[in-house]
Amino acid sequence: MNIRIRWHIKVIGVIYLKVLVTGATGQLGSALLRQLKNTDYQVKITSRRKPENVNFEWVYCDFLTGEGLEEAVSNIDVVIHAATSPIKDSDIIDVLGFKKFLDMTQQIKHFIYPSIVGIEDIPMKYYRNKYQAEELLKNSTVPHTIVRATQFHSFVENIFLSKPLFKRYLVPGDIKIQSVDVDEFAAHLIQTINVGPQGKTEDFAGPEILTLREMAELKIKVNNESSKVASFPFPGKLYRALLDGRNTNDLRKVGKVTFEEFLIAKGN
Repeated sequence: MNIRIRWHIKVIGVIYLKVLVTGATGQLGSALLRQLKNTDYQVKITSRRKPENVNFEWVYCDFLTGEGLEEAVSNIDVVIHAATSPIKDSDIIDVLGFKKFLDMTQQIKHFIYPSIVGIEDIPMKYYRNKYQAEELLKNSTVPHTIVRATQFHSFVENIFLSKPLFKRYLVPGDIKIQSVDVDEFAAHLIQTINVGPQGKTEDFAGPEILTLREMAELKIKVNNESSKVASFPFPGKLYRALLDGRNTNDLRKVGKVTFEEFLIAKGN
């Protein structure tokens, strides 16, 4: 009997599965909580700040210090590890803290790790740390699934297109982006619970590849702005990697919600 069939037989009564979501107050963590409240899973969540208006069991947890990690993983069947730190202390939180946490999860049935498309080809410290975490998980004995996604719509808007300067969006306009809806990715991760451990899976990428200039122009159109786009290149390996689309996957246009649809929904 293959592993996947055994897993499905085991979780026919899925109500007993206890799922831990780390990083519950982050963008992905919040999307996971919105959808998990409509399931039969027993859900425990961790973060440094308790989310408001959430009825799940909550445990304080800090990957920087290690406080709360052991309590968080106690009596858990499945982990969805959404905790991460792109800007500050990534070496500790995404690698050292992750390794310490991973060592505590030897008893779990399934460790689901959301990652990012192209991290081995994009010269950013945070991406290197995510790739190192993937390797730690792959080389462990913990049953796991690694799912890479492209950048979230809201991330692209907040980082590159938050506000025009003197009625100009100043962007490295030719770089390629394949942004995806965070709720669609969260739903995909939750579906992965039932499938069981798969190792590294296919990427979960957005429905279209656009240049950043095109995305800025879409925002101007949707919001009926009078702004313009000023495009510029910047030097270095990072720019070349994004220019080459190393953060995209043309063969995995899985998401349905486009960047334009995201902007329209946000404005309504």
